[in-house]
Amino acid sequence: MLAEIFTTLFDVILPLSIPVIAGVLLSRFGKLEIKPLLNFALYYITPFLIFDTLMEARLSREDVYLTFAYSLLNLLILAFAANILGKVLKLPANDIAGLTLISSFTNSVNYGIPLTLLAFGQLGLEKASVYIVMQMVMMHTLGIFFAARSHFTIKNALKSVFALPAIYAVLLALVLRTFDLTLPGGLSTGVSMIAEAYPPIVLAVLGAQMANVKTESITRNARTTFWSGMGMRLLIAPLISLLCLYLLKIDGIMFSTLLVLSCMPVAINAGILAEKFDASPKVLTKTILWTTLLSFFILPVLIVLVK
Repeated sequence: MLAEIFTTLFDVILPLSIPVIAGVLLSRFGKLEIKPLLNFALYYITPFLIFDTLMEARLSREDVYLTFAYSLLNLLILAFAANILGKVLKLPANDIAGLTLISSFTNSVNYGIPLTLLAFGQLGLEKASVYIVMQMVMMHTLGIFFAARSHFTIKNALKSVFALPAIYAVLLALVLRTFDLTLPGGLSTGVSMIAEAYPPIVLAVLGAQMANVKTESITRNARTTFWSGMGMRLLIAPLISLLCLYLLKIDGIMFSTLLVLSCMPVAINAGILAEKFDASPKVLTKTILWTTLLSFFILPVLIVLVK
């Protein structure tokens, strides 16, 4: 088993770490501008990747329904557990909001997609595609609700979702697949070519984001929230994920990919929401940094265990 872990470390984690390190160095010494790259990835590459993956995905209706059910069930249980823990610890409302974001949303897009592709191949990415899309949608709906319930409106949530080109890529792929249509050869090749550019660019952006995470000192109450969040994301979340997978009787490669994606580090977009709505942003940035760093050691073990 130890040999398999080291093999996974070198075959999966090492390739991922190279563009991440490049992003860190570019941010530190090359004055890399993150925002334009984020917009480039979010509005250009991500829609093409999702469209290409959904068009090529070998998914049955049962796969789609099960992934949809798992995504909702897992998120709702995590959010409920985070709220209960926050109340037991007598945390203030903004810290409970931050704890809920830490617990509920993982970095399944810019880190999870290339990891899944390297660890489980194209079939694994296809099986994970619905979950990844669901995470994007829920982040911009329920994520806003968790971060700022007093600011939440259905209209604003829908506007934030439909501002993402990825949603239209999903809808177009669903329409084409429903009517059993495909893109012409040259157009399909062009879409795939853009999609293939996704991993190195977004991993470099991830590295740049990590380099720019501010690790300011936090108060004693915030430390409680930080350690509670670390415990939820690293210990409780995997157990809840396993429970949901067994309840829904999900097995095979879908079981493996969904479990790994559910154990990813805290989503960077959760930190953006926390900053915007004052949901304990300093705690969020610290958990993003530390769960990402720890993931380079934890995920190889998990991948070996589920393969």
